[in-house]
Amino acid sequence: MKRYMLLLIALFGLLISCDQASPAQGDVLIVTGGDGQQSYTVEDLKALAAEQATFREVTYIGLPLRLILEDAGFDPASLSAVKATAADGFSANYDPALIIRPDTLIAYARIDGPLAGDEGTFRMVLPGQEGKLNPRNLVELKVYP
Repeated sequence: MKRYMLLLIALFGLLISCDQASPAQGDVLIVTGGDGQQSYTVEDLKALAAEQATFREVTYIGLPLRLILEDAGFDPASLSAVKATAADGFSANYDPALIIRPDTLIAYARIDGPLAGDEGTFRMVLPGQEGKLNPRNLVELKVYP
């Protein structure tokens, strides 16, 4: 019995140390499509470009969707759709017209500071579009040719 308890304690300690070594959910944005996958942090997006867009009277800073897709190796003009998925499983689909708009952003900050706590590390921002097309806590972009 003692052996099993020691084994369980060791296994539990190993699981805790592995969890601490991985990034927190939502700290990384994954872009997938075909056989490719690319991961981005806030610092990665900041290094690529910074644009602004306003949604519901809040000005956000982020990277245009078309630029992150290009950086990940996709041609935005040739895509049929992009699916954005939030940490809770909520998803929204974007057609080609929304994909290439210069003000469709992957936001990582507000003009006056970081994103609000309930927005997560990343969020979609599409000025003038319904709220459902602006998911918070964004974790993945799936690309469809």
